[in-house]
Amino acid sequence: MADARVKIGVIGCGAICGIYLQNLTKSRYTEVVACADLLPERAQVAAQKYGVARACTVRELLDDPEIEIVVNLTIPKAHADIAFQAVEAGKSIYNEKPITITREDGKRLLREAKAKRLLVGGAPDTFLGAGLQTCRKLIDDGMIGKPIAATAFMLCHGHESWHPDPVFYYKAGGGPMFDMGPYYVTALVHLVGPVKRVAGMTGRAFDERMITSEPKKGTIVTVDVPTHVAGLMEFDNGAIGTVIQSFDVWAHNLPRIEIYGTEGSLSVPDPNTFGGIVKVRLGASKEWVEKPLTHGNAQNSRGIGIADMALSLCKRRRKYRASGELCYHVLDVMQGFYDAAEKGRSVPIKSKCPKPLPLPAGLADGELD
Repeated sequence: MADARVKIGVIGCGAICGIYLQNLTKSRYTEVVACADLLPERAQVAAQKYGVARACTVRELLDDPEIEIVVNLTIPKAHADIAFQAVEAGKSIYNEKPITITREDGKRLLREAKAKRLLVGGAPDTFLGAGLQTCRKLIDDGMIGKPIAATAFMLCHGHESWHPDPVFYYKAGGGPMFDMGPYYVTALVHLVGPVKRVAGMTGRAFDERMITSEPKKGTIVTVDVPTHVAGLMEFDNGAIGTVIQSFDVWAHNLPRIEIYGTEGSLSVPDPNTFGGIVKVRLGASKEWVEKPLTHGNAQNSRGIGIADMALSLCKRRRKYRASGELCYHVLDVMQGFYDAAEKGRSVPIKSKCPKPLPLPAGLADGELD
Protein backbone atom coordinates (compact mmCIF):
# COMPACT_ATOMS: atom_id res chain seq x y z
CA MET A 1 0.00 0.00 0.00
CA ALA A 2 1.20 3.52 -0.76
CA ASP A 3 2.32 5.47 2.28
CA ALA A 4 0.38 8.49 1.00
CA ARG A 5 -1.39 9.67 -2.11
CA VAL A 6 1.17 11.18 -4.46
CA LYS A 7 0.31 14.72 -5.51
CA ILE A 8 -0.27 15.16 -9.23
CA GLY A 9 -0.42 18.17 -11.52
CA VAL A 10 -2.07 17.86 -14.95
CA ILE A 11 -0.97 20.04 -17.86
CA GLY A 12 -3.29 20.05 -20.88
CA CYS A 13 -7.05 20.06 -20.38
CA GLY A 14 -8.20 19.06 -23.85
CA ALA A 15 -10.38 16.18 -25.01
CA ILE A 16 -8.46 13.36 -23.29
CA CYS A 17 -8.04 14.97 -19.87
CA GLY A 18 -11.52 14.15 -18.58
CA ILE A 19 -11.02 10.41 -18.21
CA TYR A 20 -7.60 10.94 -16.61
CA LEU A 21 -9.00 13.36 -14.05
CA GLN A 22 -11.99 11.13 -13.40
CA ASN A 23 -9.75 8.18 -12.58
CA LEU A 24 -6.83 9.95 -10.90
CA THR A 25 -9.10 11.82 -8.49
CA LYS A 26 -10.59 8.48 -7.38
CA SER A 27 -7.37 6.46 -7.12
CA ARG A 28 -6.07 5.71 -3.64
CA TYR A 29 -2.53 6.25 -4.95
CA THR A 30 -2.90 9.76 -6.40
CA GLU A 31 -4.25 13.19 -5.52
CA VAL A 32 -4.69 15.75 -8.30
CA VAL A 33 -3.97 19.15 -6.76
CA ALA A 34 -3.73 21.38 -9.84
CA CYS A 35 -4.41 21.52 -13.55
CA ALA A 36 -3.20 23.97 -16.18
CA ASP A 37 -3.81 24.76 -19.83
CA LEU A 38 -2.77 27.42 -22.34
CA LEU A 39 -6.47 28.34 -22.34
CA PRO A 40 -7.15 29.24 -18.68
CA GLU A 41 -10.88 28.71 -19.05
CA ARG A 42 -10.35 25.07 -20.00
CA ALA A 43 -8.32 24.46 -16.85
CA GLN A 44 -10.97 26.18 -14.76
CA VAL A 45 -13.77 24.06 -16.25
CA ALA A 46 -11.79 20.86 -15.69
CA ALA A 47 -10.89 21.76 -12.10
CA GLN A 48 -14.48 22.56 -11.22
CA LYS A 49 -15.92 19.46 -12.90
CA TYR A 50 -13.52 16.97 -11.30
CA GLY A 51 -12.98 18.57 -7.92
CA VAL A 52 -9.36 19.62 -8.47
CA ALA A 53 -8.21 22.12 -5.86
CA ARG A 54 -7.06 24.78 -8.29
CA ALA A 55 -6.60 25.78 -11.90
CA CYS A 56 -3.40 27.69 -12.59
CA THR A 57 -0.78 28.54 -15.18
CA VAL A 58 1.79 26.02 -16.33
CA ARG A 59 4.52 27.95 -14.55
CA GLU A 60 2.57 28.03 -11.29
CA LEU A 61 2.00 24.29 -11.51
CA LEU A 62 5.68 23.56 -12.14
CA ASP A 63 6.69 25.81 -9.26
CA ASP A 64 4.40 24.04 -6.77
CA PRO A 65 6.76 22.15 -4.41
CA GLU A 66 4.02 19.69 -3.39
CA ILE A 67 3.54 18.24 -6.88
CA GLU A 68 5.67 15.13 -7.45
CA ILE A 69 4.37 13.93 -10.83
CA VAL A 70 3.41 16.09 -13.80
CA VAL A 71 0.94 14.45 -16.17
CA ASN A 72 1.51 15.94 -19.61
CA LEU A 73 -1.61 15.76 -21.80
CA THR A 74 -0.56 18.38 -24.34
CA ILE A 75 -0.38 17.80 -28.11
CA PRO A 76 2.54 15.65 -29.33
CA LYS A 77 4.82 18.48 -30.45
CA ALA A 78 4.69 19.96 -26.92
CA HIS A 79 5.44 16.70 -25.08
CA ALA A 80 9.20 17.17 -24.95
CA ASP A 81 9.18 20.85 -23.97
CA ILE A 82 6.77 20.37 -21.07
CA ALA A 83 8.62 17.23 -19.95
CA PHE A 84 11.97 19.02 -19.89
CA GLN A 85 10.45 21.86 -17.86
CA ALA A 86 8.99 19.37 -15.39
CA VAL A 87 12.29 17.55 -14.92
CA GLU A 88 14.11 20.86 -14.54
CA ALA A 89 11.60 21.70 -11.79
CA GLY A 90 12.48 18.43 -10.03
CA LYS A 91 9.32 16.53 -10.89
CA SER A 92 8.74 13.09 -12.35
CA ILE A 93 6.90 13.17 -15.67
CA TYR A 94 4.22 11.06 -17.35
CA ASN A 95 3.64 11.97 -21.01
CA GLU A 96 0.72 11.17 -23.23
CA LYS A 97 1.80 9.17 -26.26
CA PRO A 98 4.18 9.38 -27.98
CA ILE A 99 6.66 10.13 -25.23
CA THR A 100 8.38 12.62 -27.59
CA ILE A 101 8.31 12.95 -31.36
CA THR A 102 12.06 12.49 -31.89
CA ARG A 103 14.55 9.95 -30.61
CA GLU A 104 16.92 12.74 -29.64
CA ASP A 105 14.38 14.31 -27.28
CA GLY A 106 13.42 10.91 -25.89
CA LYS A 107 17.02 10.03 -25.07
CA ARG A 108 17.61 13.42 -23.50
CA LEU A 109 14.49 13.14 -21.36
CA LEU A 110 15.49 9.73 -19.98
CA ARG A 111 19.06 10.90 -19.39
CA GLU A 112 18.14 14.12 -17.57
CA ALA A 113 15.49 12.44 -15.43
CA LYS A 114 17.91 9.68 -14.44
CA ALA A 115 20.52 12.24 -13.43
CA LYS A 116 17.99 13.81 -11.06
CA ARG A 117 16.66 10.45 -9.85
CA LEU A 118 13.22 11.23 -11.26
CA LEU A 119 10.80 8.84 -12.93
CA VAL A 120 9.62 8.98 -16.54
CA GLY A 121 6.51 7.20 -17.70
CA GLY A 122 4.01 7.47 -20.48
CA ALA A 123 0.91 6.35 -22.28
CA PRO A 124 -0.56 4.11 -23.32
CA ASP A 125 -1.40 2.22 -20.15
CA THR A 126 -4.20 0.24 -21.81
CA PHE A 127 -1.96 -2.85 -21.68
CA LEU A 128 -2.66 -2.87 -17.92
CA GLY A 129 -6.35 -3.49 -18.59
CA ALA A 130 -8.26 -6.74 -18.22
CA GLY A 131 -8.11 -7.68 -21.90
CA LEU A 132 -4.38 -7.43 -22.54
CA GLN A 133 -3.46 -8.72 -19.08
CA THR A 134 -5.62 -11.80 -19.69
CA CYS A 135 -3.85 -12.31 -23.02
CA ARG A 136 -0.47 -11.98 -21.34
CA LYS A 137 -1.44 -14.61 -18.75
CA LEU A 138 -2.59 -17.03 -21.44
CA ILE A 139 0.72 -16.63 -23.27
CA ASP A 140 2.80 -16.89 -20.09
CA ASP A 141 0.84 -20.00 -19.08
CA GLY A 142 1.73 -21.64 -22.42
CA MET A 143 -1.82 -21.76 -23.78
CA ILE A 144 -0.76 -21.17 -27.40
CA GLY A 145 2.79 -22.49 -27.07
CA LYS A 146 5.75 -20.38 -28.15
CA PRO A 147 4.73 -17.17 -29.99
CA ILE A 148 6.08 -17.27 -33.52
CA ALA A 149 4.21 -14.42 -35.23
CA ALA A 150 1.84 -11.53 -34.63
CA THR A 151 -0.35 -9.15 -36.62
CA ALA A 152 -1.60 -5.69 -35.64
CA PHE A 153 -3.98 -3.64 -37.78
CA MET A 154 -5.58 -0.23 -37.26
CA LEU A 155 -7.19 1.14 -40.40
CA CYS A 156 -9.66 4.01 -40.59
CA HIS A 157 -10.19 7.23 -42.57
CA GLY A 158 -8.75 9.68 -40.08
CA HIS A 159 -10.11 11.75 -37.21
CA GLU A 160 -11.30 14.91 -38.95
CA SER A 161 -14.92 13.76 -38.94
CA TRP A 162 -15.25 13.61 -35.14
CA HIS A 163 -12.38 15.29 -33.28
CA PRO A 164 -13.00 18.96 -32.31
CA ASP A 165 -9.44 20.01 -33.22
CA PRO A 166 -7.86 17.34 -35.46
CA VAL A 167 -5.13 19.43 -37.14
CA PHE A 168 -2.29 17.97 -35.05
CA TYR A 169 -3.09 14.45 -36.29
CA TYR A 170 -1.63 15.44 -39.66
CA LYS A 171 1.47 17.23 -38.37
CA ALA A 172 4.80 16.00 -36.94
CA GLY A 173 4.11 13.58 -34.12
CA GLY A 174 0.75 12.64 -35.63
CA GLY A 175 -0.34 10.33 -38.41
CA PRO A 176 -1.68 6.83 -37.76
CA MET A 177 1.63 5.38 -36.61
CA PHE A 178 2.49 8.01 -34.00
CA ASP A 179 -1.15 8.49 -32.95
CA MET A 180 -2.51 4.94 -32.82
CA GLY A 181 0.67 2.94 -33.29
CA PRO A 182 1.71 3.32 -29.63
CA TYR A 183 -1.31 1.24 -28.55
CA TYR A 184 -0.50 -1.56 -30.98
CA VAL A 185 3.29 -1.60 -30.67
CA THR A 186 3.10 -1.36 -26.85
CA ALA A 187 0.64 -4.25 -26.79
CA LEU A 188 2.98 -6.37 -28.93
CA VAL A 189 6.00 -5.60 -26.74
CA HIS A 190 3.91 -6.45 -23.68
CA LEU A 191 2.75 -9.76 -25.19
CA VAL A 192 5.69 -10.90 -27.33
CA GLY A 193 8.68 -8.86 -26.15
CA PRO A 194 11.06 -6.16 -27.38
CA VAL A 195 11.94 -5.68 -31.05
CA LYS A 196 15.40 -5.93 -32.63
CA ARG A 197 14.80 -5.13 -36.32
CA VAL A 198 12.11 -3.53 -38.50
CA ALA A 199 11.29 -2.90 -42.16
CA GLY A 200 8.62 -0.62 -43.53
CA MET A 201 6.88 1.29 -46.27
CA THR A 202 4.89 4.50 -45.97
CA GLY A 203 2.36 6.36 -48.11
CA ARG A 204 -0.01 9.31 -48.13
CA ALA A 205 -3.25 9.16 -50.11
CA PHE A 206 -4.30 12.79 -49.63
CA ASP A 207 -2.15 15.91 -49.42
CA GLU A 208 -5.03 17.84 -47.85
CA ARG A 209 -7.92 16.96 -45.54
CA MET A 210 -11.15 18.84 -44.87
CA ILE A 211 -12.40 18.96 -41.29
CA THR A 212 -16.08 18.00 -41.12
CA SER A 213 -16.45 18.17 -37.33
CA GLU A 214 -17.32 21.24 -35.30
CA PRO A 215 -16.11 23.86 -34.48
CA LYS A 216 -13.60 23.90 -37.38
CA LYS A 217 -15.86 22.43 -40.06
CA GLY A 218 -14.66 23.34 -43.53
CA THR A 219 -11.05 24.02 -42.54
CA ILE A 220 -8.49 22.55 -44.93
CA VAL A 221 -5.53 20.81 -43.29
CA THR A 222 -2.23 20.23 -45.10
CA VAL A 223 -1.01 16.69 -44.44
CA ASP A 224 2.67 16.63 -43.44
CA VAL A 225 3.11 13.00 -42.34
CA PRO A 226 2.60 9.50 -43.77
CA THR A 227 -1.01 8.37 -43.43
CA HIS A 228 -0.49 4.71 -44.34
CA VAL A 229 2.35 2.77 -42.73
CA ALA A 230 3.09 -0.93 -43.24
CA GLY A 231 5.82 -2.50 -41.14
CA LEU A 232 7.55 -5.76 -40.32
CA MET A 233 9.06 -6.46 -36.91
CA GLU A 234 11.56 -9.07 -35.81
CA PHE A 235 11.29 -9.59 -32.05
CA ASP A 236 14.22 -10.55 -29.84
CA ASN A 237 12.71 -14.01 -29.36
CA GLY A 238 12.58 -14.64 -33.12
CA ALA A 239 8.86 -14.02 -33.63
CA ILE A 240 7.84 -11.96 -36.67
CA GLY A 241 5.22 -9.21 -36.52
CA THR A 242 3.22 -7.46 -39.23
CA VAL A 243 1.68 -4.05 -38.53
CA ILE A 244 -0.44 -1.70 -40.65
CA GLN A 245 -1.63 1.68 -39.36
CA SER A 246 -3.68 3.82 -41.73
CA PHE A 247 -5.82 6.95 -42.00
CA ASP A 248 -6.52 6.18 -45.68
CA VAL A 249 -8.92 3.21 -45.48
CA TRP A 250 -12.71 3.46 -45.53
CA ALA A 251 -13.49 -0.13 -44.49
CA HIS A 252 -11.78 -3.47 -43.81
CA ASN A 253 -12.29 -6.91 -42.24
CA LEU A 254 -8.89 -7.29 -40.57
CA PRO A 255 -8.51 -8.22 -36.89
CA ARG A 256 -7.06 -5.77 -34.35
CA ILE A 257 -4.25 -7.99 -33.01
CA GLU A 258 -3.61 -11.71 -33.23
CA ILE A 259 -0.74 -13.72 -31.74
CA TYR A 260 0.19 -17.02 -33.39
CA GLY A 261 1.92 -19.73 -31.38
CA THR A 262 3.20 -23.25 -31.91
CA GLU A 263 0.08 -24.69 -30.23
CA GLY A 264 -2.64 -22.27 -31.31
CA SER A 265 -3.73 -18.69 -31.95
CA LEU A 266 -4.86 -15.85 -29.70
CA SER A 267 -7.34 -13.12 -30.67
CA VAL A 268 -6.49 -9.94 -28.75
CA PRO A 269 -9.03 -7.17 -28.08
CA ASP A 270 -8.69 -3.55 -29.20
CA PRO A 271 -5.50 -2.22 -27.51
CA ASN A 272 -7.10 1.25 -27.30
CA THR A 273 -9.51 -0.19 -24.71
CA PHE A 274 -9.05 -1.87 -21.35
CA GLY A 275 -11.51 -4.76 -21.64
CA GLY A 276 -12.79 -6.62 -24.68
CA ILE A 277 -13.23 -10.21 -25.77
CA VAL A 278 -10.31 -12.64 -25.67
CA LYS A 279 -10.46 -15.79 -27.83
CA VAL A 280 -8.18 -18.75 -28.51
CA ARG A 281 -8.21 -21.43 -31.18
CA LEU A 282 -5.98 -24.37 -30.37
CA GLY A 283 -4.35 -26.89 -32.70
CA ALA A 284 -6.67 -28.32 -35.33
CA SER A 285 -9.81 -27.02 -33.63
CA LYS A 286 -12.24 -25.31 -35.98
CA GLU A 287 -13.75 -23.05 -33.32
CA TRP A 288 -12.58 -19.95 -31.50
CA VAL A 289 -13.26 -20.21 -27.76
CA GLU A 290 -13.85 -17.11 -25.65
CA LYS A 291 -11.79 -16.97 -22.47
CA PRO A 292 -12.95 -15.25 -19.28
CA LEU A 293 -11.07 -12.16 -18.24
CA THR A 294 -8.66 -12.96 -15.42
CA HIS A 295 -7.90 -9.38 -14.40
CA GLY A 296 -9.68 -6.23 -13.31
CA ASN A 297 -9.79 -2.82 -15.01
CA ALA A 298 -12.07 -3.80 -17.87
CA GLN A 299 -13.55 -0.28 -18.03
CA ASN A 300 -11.71 2.83 -19.22
CA SER A 301 -8.93 2.99 -16.63
CA ARG A 302 -6.64 5.60 -18.19
CA GLY A 303 -4.31 6.80 -15.49
CA ILE A 304 -3.63 3.40 -13.93
CA GLY A 305 -0.11 3.65 -15.33
CA ILE A 306 0.30 6.91 -13.41
CA ALA A 307 -0.99 5.27 -10.23
CA ASP A 308 1.53 2.45 -10.78
CA MET A 309 4.27 5.04 -11.16
CA ALA A 310 3.08 6.89 -8.05
CA LEU A 311 3.30 3.70 -6.02
CA SER A 312 6.88 3.28 -7.19
CA LEU A 313 7.70 6.77 -5.90
CA CYS A 314 6.59 5.55 -2.48
CA LYS A 315 8.41 2.23 -2.84
CA ARG A 316 11.64 3.23 -4.54
CA ARG A 317 12.83 -0.25 -5.51
CA ARG A 318 9.51 -1.25 -7.02
CA LYS A 319 9.38 -1.40 -10.82
CA TYR A 320 6.52 0.34 -12.63
CA ARG A 321 5.15 -0.86 -15.92
CA ALA A 322 4.39 2.09 -18.24
CA SER A 323 8.04 3.13 -17.99
CA GLY A 324 10.03 5.65 -19.96
CA GLU A 325 12.21 2.84 -21.29
CA LEU A 326 9.15 1.06 -22.70
CA CYS A 327 7.80 4.29 -24.20
CA TYR A 328 11.15 5.11 -25.79
CA HIS A 329 11.48 1.60 -27.25
CA VAL A 330 8.03 1.98 -28.82
CA LEU A 331 9.05 5.38 -30.24
CA ASP A 332 12.26 3.82 -31.58
CA VAL A 333 10.28 1.08 -33.32
CA MET A 334 7.78 3.51 -34.85
CA GLN A 335 10.52 5.83 -36.10
CA GLY A 336 12.29 2.73 -37.36
CA PHE A 337 9.42 2.05 -39.79
CA TYR A 338 9.90 5.53 -41.25
CA ASP A 339 13.69 5.09 -41.43
CA ALA A 340 13.36 1.71 -43.13
CA ALA A 341 10.91 3.12 -45.68
CA GLU A 342 13.28 5.99 -46.48
CA LYS A 343 16.34 3.74 -46.76
CA GLY A 344 14.62 0.90 -48.60
CA ARG A 345 15.96 -1.75 -46.20
CA SER A 346 15.48 -3.13 -42.72
CA VAL A 347 17.04 -1.22 -39.83
CA PRO A 348 18.13 -2.38 -36.37
CA ILE A 349 16.36 -1.16 -33.24
CA LYS A 350 19.09 -0.03 -30.88
CA SER A 351 17.00 0.59 -27.76
CA LYS A 352 16.32 -2.15 -25.26
CA CYS A 353 13.60 -2.65 -22.70
CA PRO A 354 12.32 -5.66 -20.78
CA LYS A 355 8.78 -6.91 -21.18
CA PRO A 356 6.67 -5.03 -18.61
CA LEU A 357 5.85 -7.04 -15.52
CA PRO A 358 2.32 -8.48 -15.65
CA LEU A 359 -0.24 -7.55 -13.04
CA PRO A 360 -1.24 -10.35 -10.65
CA ALA A 361 -4.54 -11.98 -11.58
CA GLY A 362 -7.60 -11.42 -9.45
CA LEU A 363 -6.87 -7.91 -8.19
CA ALA A 364 -9.77 -5.50 -7.72
CA ASP A 365 -10.10 -2.59 -10.13
CA GLY A 366 -7.41 0.01 -9.49
CA GLU A 367 -5.19 -2.26 -7.40
CA LEU A 368 -1.62 -2.85 -8.51
CA ASP A 369 0.13 -5.45 -6.30
